[in-house]
Amino acid sequence: ATKAAVEEGIVAGGGTAYINAIPAVEALKLEGDARVGVRIIKRALEEPIRQISSNAGIDGAVIVEKIKNSEKGIGYDVLTNEYVDMIKTGIVDPTKVTRSALQNAASVAATFLTTEAVVADIPDKNAPAQAGGPQGGSPDMY
Repeated sequence: ATKAAVEEGIVAGGGTAYINAIPAVEALKLEGDARVGVRIIKRALEEPIRQISSNAGIDGAVIVEKIKNSEKGIGYDVLTNEYVDMIKTGIVDPTKVTRSALQNAASVAATFLTTEAVVADIPDKNAPAQAGGPQGGSPDMY
């Protein structure tokens, strides 16, 4: 991560950079299926913050809307429960990693969309939860 940050710099972390990218996606003037794709991308850009918020027991939709209506670079710090300047606070991501994640996601989506058939398992909603592995330092570790 440090090497990537040195190569291309840093952006606001915690999913904030993805939210900050939404206006650029919205500015695309597309029609038909491409417009549907834009809506999907916009929603996907919100997912990191939604997941981080959910992991902290907070409604991600509220956090996303607040960040969308804030200045660029302002994000949500789940540890302090505050909206902060992510870079000044030290919550950052390497630009290269953030960019690569978007490029790879787009590549996978494009491949999936051009695939004629997909074979997948349907998750069993009644399946028991899997047991966790041994905790660190347990005798099984040696």
